[in-house]
Amino acid sequence: MFVRTIEPAFYDTDALGHVNNTRLPAWFELARNDLFRLFTPDLDPRKWRLIMARMEVDYHAELHYGSDIEIRTYVSRLGNSSFTVTQEAWQKGELTNLGHTVMVHFDHGTKRAVPIQGELRDALKAHLQAIEEPTDA
Repeated sequence: MFVRTIEPAFYDTDALGHVNNTRLPAWFELARNDLFRLFTPDLDPRKWRLIMARMEVDYHAELHYGSDIEIRTYVSRLGNSSFTVTQEAWQKGELTNLGHTVMVHFDHGTKRAVPIQGELRDALKAHLQAIEEPTDA
């Protein structure tokens, strides 16, 4: 599991007084950089080997300005050429958001999915864990 701390800025909030829901996809993408580096260590877009096939975010509670947010990132499914990244946002000990993103190992030259094999597969397996859904969702 990768863990990243986000310090929400005042501009992340909206007129309703909480962090705007559009911030979570951006923060989740930022927190996926650790996984992206497994595929492209220098994050050079010309060497990029992934595409996003799907993303969803469940909102369980509000996030607020003034307290850090912890983003936990792990692999919850590992297929032949795709994998699911699960991300949790936590603030003050409460799971506030749960996101799932399907990523595909992809060859941009041939426009085809590529099997995840060898050391890369082993690296993803090291971050594989079961999803812990909230009990009161």
